[in-house]
Amino acid sequence: MTVTATTGIFPEEGAHLRAQDTDDRSGGYALSHLDALESEAVHIFREVAGEFERPVILFSGGKDSILMLHLALKAFAPAPVPFSLLHVDTGHNFPEVLDYRDRTVERYGLRLHIASVQEYIDRGELRERPDGTRNPLQTFPLTEAIRTQRFDAVFGGGRRDEEKARAKERVFSLRDEFSQWDPRRQRPELWQLYNGRHSPGEHVRVFPLSNWTELDVWQYIAREQIELPEIYFAHEREVFQRAGMWLTAGDWGGPEDGETVEKRRVRYRTVGDMSCTGAVDSDAATLDAVIAEISVSRLTERGATRADDKLSEAAMEDRKREGYF
Repeated sequence: MTVTATTGIFPEEGAHLRAQDTDDRSGGYALSHLDALESEAVHIFREVAGEFERPVILFSGGKDSILMLHLALKAFAPAPVPFSLLHVDTGHNFPEVLDYRDRTVERYGLRLHIASVQEYIDRGELRERPDGTRNPLQTFPLTEAIRTQRFDAVFGGGRRDEEKARAKERVFSLRDEFSQWDPRRQRPELWQLYNGRHSPGEHVRVFPLSNWTELDVWQYIAREQIELPEIYFAHEREVFQRAGMWLTAGDWGGPEDGETVEKRRVRYRTVGDMSCTGAVDSDAATLDAVIAEISVSRLTERGATRADDKLSEAAMEDRKREGYF
């Protein structure tokens, strides 16, 4: 049997070869686009396991990190995942997501490192921002965790379709000894050949979902029946409006005077710090409904619901240069 794929390095990993993909002329099969993306990600995880000594997966309990962990489990099954997890906890995370994170770690017997923004604030090493958002404060705890734990490869769930700065990323993104990103130092990645060489003190950020879109993510989640926090599906929630977004009320600093809390049926397309992640009005309470909703959306998930990306035209790129993802 001949198996062909545009990006599949390990065609045998495609567990979903479909009869309708049969090429009548050659008598072979072609992978679906989801199988090709899965195969590429599995290859990346295995490549990192072979090249690096202390990789770690950033895991927040958001859908992209959930998908990364699912792919890592597939890549090494039946053996356990040979990487630990790292979460930069802002202290303003959604309770539903933290609960999912902890249940997942226990379910698979994983090791979780937590870099707490609140602890850095309590020690006086970070200072609260006037706007109350802590997402920009994640950079220092993240880079300190990488340095002290000596992680040499750090998996992130960034995708090129999310934001223009992320579209510049390679799959293997070299960071210097200060965790800073220089786009001029990025290496070519022809034919899916990844160069993980780095000097002492440097490390590599790895993005196995680079070529996925938001729609790909949801279609794959539906196909694999991956459990997600309920926050991603339509539900009743008390929210208030700020800067054109529906934010969840909480002790992080909202609402302020003049901002009215109301109960709406919403869901979240992306999940981050409560102070800068907005909900969208939605009745999509099932996977099929979410996929249908995303299929007609003209805004990316970050462009629609992340206030921290709207601080300036180059907000994400500035943070990436400082060491953030």
